[in-house]
Amino acid sequence: MKLKLLALLAVFTLFAAACGDDDSDAGDTSAGDDAGDDTGDDGDDAGDDGDDGDDGDDGDDGDDGDDAAASTAGQGGHLLLLQWQAPSQANAYLSTGTKDLHAGSLVLEPLAEYAPDGSLIPALAAEIPTAANGGISDDLTQITWTLQEGVLWSDGTPLTADDVVFSWEYCSDELTGCSGDFTTVDSVVAVDDLTVTITFVAPQPWPFDTFVSQTQPIIQRAQFGACQGDAAKSCTDENFAPVGTGPYMVTELRPEDTVLYEMNPNYRGASDGKPFFGTVEIKGGGDAEASARSVLEIGEADYGWNLQVAPELLGPMEAAGNGRVVVAFATNVEHINLNQTDPNGTPPSDYAGGTNPNPFFFENTELARALSLAINRDELVAVGYGSNGSPTCNFWNVGAQTSTNNDWCLVQDVDEANRILDEDLGYVDTDGDGVRELPDGTPLAWDYVTSTNGVRQSNQALIEDYWSDIGIDVNMRNEDASLFFDGTGAAPVNIWSFFTDIEMFTNGASGPDAQGYLSGFRIDEIPESTNNWGGGNIPRIASTEFDALWDELAGTPLDDPNRDALVIQLNDIVSAESGAIIPLILRGNVSAFANDIENTGELNGWDSEFYNIEDWTRAS
Repeated sequence: MKLKLLALLAVFTLFAAACGDDDSDAGDTSAGDDAGDDTGDDGDDAGDDGDDGDDGDDGDDGDDGDDAAASTAGQGGHLLLLQWQAPSQANAYLSTGTKDLHAGSLVLEPLAEYAPDGSLIPALAAEIPTAANGGISDDLTQITWTLQEGVLWSDGTPLTADDVVFSWEYCSDELTGCSGDFTTVDSVVAVDDLTVTITFVAPQPWPFDTFVSQTQPIIQRAQFGACQGDAAKSCTDENFAPVGTGPYMVTELRPEDTVLYEMNPNYRGASDGKPFFGTVEIKGGGDAEASARSVLEIGEADYGWNLQVAPELLGPMEAAGNGRVVVAFATNVEHINLNQTDPNGTPPSDYAGGTNPNPFFFENTELARALSLAINRDELVAVGYGSNGSPTCNFWNVGAQTSTNNDWCLVQDVDEANRILDEDLGYVDTDGDGVRELPDGTPLAWDYVTSTNGVRQSNQALIEDYWSDIGIDVNMRNEDASLFFDGTGAAPVNIWSFFTDIEMFTNGASGPDAQGYLSGFRIDEIPESTNNWGGGNIPRIASTEFDALWDELAGTPLDDPNRDALVIQLNDIVSAESGAIIPLILRGNVSAFANDIENTGELNGWDSEFYNIEDWTRAS
């Protein structure tokens, strides 16, 4: 079983995990939507106990397959998981969308994962490095990981430190278009077959962003060696069915539809009867309400993810008695992005070194403030989330690092919004059609797009009314969630390409430290055509002040009181001063399990909700 470790306490105080990914539609973007919505379990028994990896034998001949056959592993039948935002592929590095990260997490594993309480637990690593055990250098420039012995890839070959090195080589190649941030890493070196040292460009008080959580798993050099750089996205077979060390293997992936898995016969937990289920299916399509109904009311599925369903609908479904609703709070924030680049430019929405500014929103803080003040967040929460959400004015809502500087947004003030537009900006309705114009006569009329989802459409309708009251015209659009959160960039409607003026979804972090999450808003994280739409800075915030403050945060020890203040400053730039983001709701991750699915533990808001799927069983 995975030993739950608050290992960081030996070196520093772990940030207090607060309330707080949605469909985390994008994931971490670090920063994204139904990319954060999400996560997993208590991990008491997830995987083996990480002591010596003997479950996997010496790694010389793949005998784990024999162990699996002799054990009860895989004898539990079929597990049906509903993920209405259907996966596009299973390579975490080519997508920050949670729907894809979750699909890959059954197969690919990182060195360590986050538990539901935000603590670190070993995955492929034998233990969590600390200063006390010699894993973190005194100058904070190096972290050394030791791999578990005997871990095998699903093809029967041994996992080695060279695979960790390759995972860095793959992502440090800019042409690969990796979603993971490796800019802080100077080198990754294999000390021996089971030991790898990561050296950072500068001291890293929080060295656990690299190869930690579902966003940065280890991939196999033998499989992906020819897929680095320009070839990355054309490696369809590899991206759809990566060789992994996790409990399952992909047998078929139909993009935006279904992923089928079977048990990995070389999984190190097989001799202990893990995983219980022999086959797994992630079924996409439909919507959150249909998924909830299938699990809770009809009883035809085992699990439903990201149930963004109005509370007055969800409650009666659960009362039918076939399943249970589970909720986890971490950092998921439903928010509006105001495109800082021009979606009508050539090419559209490219930052292009700042030469393609949005004519309405580029660094227009006062316009963003007026739009925010016109919104009644309490009503949005009541209509869409109930007790599973709360109004917020911040992108980062974690303990003492939660800013109060933006609390003005909590009270709707239509009069002040109109005053800003009239007096401060001079945006008036000159032709009497009810819509304000820029001084050059361009009407304040925009496309506002989000995923197809009942809750989101209800919130869109409210916001349309709020903004109509201040002379703003919006064309409310919604796109199929599987395309909207398609991290491959193939669908032009995806959130990273951002080919509209306004989009709405949820972002959330994959860990309790702000440094890695907020790094996604640096200038070098802006997605554009030149980097295959890779990067977490989806609204295209171009703030040199933010970049300088983030550099300062990255060099500030965790126990330095100034660290909290720096996080608050960075949050305030993202949440208000940039004019690029309007935070709306701090969302809980809401999922459902059939009543006969057991040993799931707590829902995990910090990592994949499937991180301990090898422990799940069905009642007899």
